Amino acid sequence: MSAVANRAKGGMPSWATWTGRIMSGIVVAFLLIDGVIKVLDLAIVGETLNQLGYPASLARGLGFLTLQIAVLYAFPRTAFLGAVLLTGLLGGAMATHLRVGSPLFTHLLFGLYIGVLAWAGLLLRDARLRAVTWGAG
Repeated sequence: MSAVANRAKGGMPSWATWTGRIMSGIVVAFLLIDGVIKVLDLAIVGETLNQLGYPASLARGLGFLTLQIAVLYAFPRTAFLGAVLLTGLLGGAMATHLRVGSPLFTHLLFGLYIGVLAWAGLLLRDARLRAVTWGAG
């Protein structure tokens, strides 16, 4: 098969599109787990929020917000909006960890890792976003 025949819609090789879907799937799985444990209001979530300087009563609201962002990011039609909202959520988490002096690579930069994974996954799976950012369709 030729290289052209192996390309997925949007001019990317099919392996790149699938890599993007897998990367995005990892982000969605993380968001779903994070959202569910907050909605269930597990004791560890309340303790962690208190250590970060937030009241434990915020857990459920943050959980529902996280789940909504996960759903938006998961569906192609709303994935860009989900990625933008996720970036804001992660930025707030990073600012919180910076404020309380959390360890750099394991806590503070974790939001960066997830954000890069989310945007890279979206770029690989969305031809429209690639066209806007790279000028390629």
